[in-house]
Amino acid sequence: MRIHSITYPDINNGLGCRVTLWVSGCVHHCKGCHNKETWDFNSGREFTEDDENKIFEILEKPYIKGLTLSGGDPLCSYDDILNLSKKIKKNFENKDIWLYSGFTFDEIKQNYNEILEYVDVIVDGRFVENLKDVSLKFRGSSNQNIWIKKNGVFEKDE
Repeated sequence: MRIHSITYPDINNGLGCRVTLWVSGCVHHCKGCHNKETWDFNSGREFTEDDENKIFEILEKPYIKGLTLSGGDPLCSYDDILNLSKKIKKNFENKDIWLYSGFTFDEIKQNYNEILEYVDVIVDGRFVENLKDVSLKFRGSSNQNIWIKKNGVFEKDE
């Protein structure tokens, strides 16, 4: 997997103070995307063991609520994201994982089902420029949804 960066503290990409992993590669290429530099699968740099250790070190801080996976589209590096999510849930049971993806929740259930066991919140759907709404929390256009896991089941946040 290739990444652009790891940022923290981040208060823009999920509830609370977080660490965000910006993954390289996206198949959606949404018009008006604010992260076009992450579309190229060869951009950024390789994700290393040092990067993983850095994320773990940040997650150990009591004020960090969890990890946000963004990009690009993290699901375009599915196996690596799934493995990282498993490790985080094993080592940090009380931290949550937010996943931003251009795929819809139904597409994620159909094609990336196993990740649902490890993530707690999904912001789904492609960004649609003519549906842009800056008043929305944690999303850019009104077609996008926030799905929150409650008692093991994802529910759409209204």
